Amino acid sequence: MRVMALDVGEKTVGVALSDELQITASPRETLRRDGAELDTLQRIVTDDAVGEIVVGLPISLNGTLGPSAEKVLEFVAQLRARVTIPVVTWDERLTTAEAEKMLIAADTRRSKRRKVIDQIAATLILQNFLRNRSLRGGRLADED
Repeated sequence: MRVMALDVGEKTVGVALSDELQITASPRETLRRDGAELDTLQRIVTDDAVGEIVVGLPISLNGTLGPSAEKVLEFVAQLRARVTIPVVTWDERLTTAEAEKMLIAADTRRSKRRKVIDQIAATLILQNFLRNRSLRGGRLADED
């Protein structure tokens, strides 16, 4: 069973997938927020044998949920209505900034960065999620 992570933005959704053993995370694609993204995500769940979806939740540095987080939670509710697998949220603080730094360090052109940054952010969200689950013997921090 694979895990899929999403970095949900105003205009795009970055998608990343784990391997079958849930050890590694890889970027999958960036979807436009054009009304068809939920159909596409539903298809990916089926085609790639996804058993769980992790959605990055942009929690403010002070720990509160701002307008961006509220929009992501609305997206999560829509997604949960479309799929039958668990959809969980995961604190994604600073993942986009980290993704940007990684792409700059890799000397990626600005135009290319814009195309892949959401995929990279989703990959970082998924790596953090999988690492946390592994360190806790299959349980997440909030399941303690």
